[in-house]
Amino acid sequence: MTKFLSPARRFAGLLALIFCVSASLSQAQTAMIPSPPELAVKSYVLMDADSGEVLASDNPEERLHPASLTKMMTAYIAEVELAAGNIKMDGQALISKKAWSMGGSTMFLEVGDKVSVSDLLHGIIIASGNDASVAMAEHIAGTEDAFVQMMNGTAKRLGMKNTHFANAAGWPAQDHYSTAYDLALLAAHIVKDYPENYPIYSQKYYQYGVDKRTGEPLDRQANRNSLLWTNPYVDGLKTGHIEATGYHLAVTGKKEGQRLIAVLLGAKSEKQRSEEAQKLLTYGFRFYENVDIKKGGEALQTTKVWKGSVNEITLGIDKDLIVSVPRGTGKNLKASMEVDTPLIAPITKGQKVGTVKVTQDNNVIKEVPLLAQQAVDKGAFFKRLWDSIVLFFTGLIK
Repeated sequence: MTKFLSPARRFAGLLALIFCVSASLSQAQTAMIPSPPELAVKSYVLMDADSGEVLASDNPEERLHPASLTKMMTAYIAEVELAAGNIKMDGQALISKKAWSMGGSTMFLEVGDKVSVSDLLHGIIIASGNDASVAMAEHIAGTEDAFVQMMNGTAKRLGMKNTHFANAAGWPAQDHYSTAYDLALLAAHIVKDYPENYPIYSQKYYQYGVDKRTGEPLDRQANRNSLLWTNPYVDGLKTGHIEATGYHLAVTGKKEGQRLIAVLLGAKSEKQRSEEAQKLLTYGFRFYENVDIKKGGEALQTTKVWKGSVNEITLGIDKDLIVSVPRGTGKNLKASMEVDTPLIAPITKGQKVGTVKVTQDNNVIKEVPLLAQQAVDKGAFFKRLWDSIVLFFTGLIK
């Protein structure tokens, strides 16, 4: 005997089928993103520069000697000092015997020379000059030891929790270490904090000095980041090598508005570190995208303030909220705001008063603080008294 379903049941069954197919397609879309490539390095991190999210990693917190990736911090502090007006690009640094005597890669400084900060900065970033790094440290802080204190203080401020520096050049030392993750954090600050200086990192060559015998300019030195020649999207950052831990690379590139940072530590050769970095950048650009959720500094919501000199304030976030997600899944994102209520004065500008949450398929994938955009002082006595009565009888406060 054949059974006939009612129209209502047939409709319900159709909805269920559509839901199952939709869920299956969504899962299939997510499943299409492969695992990150297996890389022949000791540790690595692939980070999105704008969202700050780690897209792929292996042993990201393993402490290793960073070699010349140390110079990223030396150059960054120089940029901090330039922005603060403590040093100037055309300022002259006196080259000490200690700076001149540094071995390894150099920019061929001479004792007693006066060299501009601009030349030293180029020498650090492009030629990876150990002599330039020590000279910059002495110019900024008087001694390299004092500069190292600045390096470690800056590392702490940037959130580099597994980093400690012992010198400005990345010279072999016992208590000198960092991680792929910490160096990616530093790289993100180099890119974003002082964009006016960042083009130095993409320069392929730098020439400094003259041959004392002939008076002819010395040969120009090539940037050791070979991806500047082979990958059209790459525009920085720094290479490093030390026998104890191998060949390192911090590299960044920008494609269609998305900037990725890759830090690889412990490759076996220059060729290998470049090849592995290329794999990692290709993976990130191919399979991930950024979604702008909310703009920093804009008023996102107006809310009631109790017992204050004003009755309401606007709320927002301090910087753009950007989320990195598997390519093609950004349309599933939702943002919501949760305000800590009741808001009672006094309130300081920038005070956390709630949370902005980003969800995807009902899973929270990112949270950032919701902040007061104005300060609010306490209101007059009778205003505070009246608000206290209202709060009590409305049950908002007990």
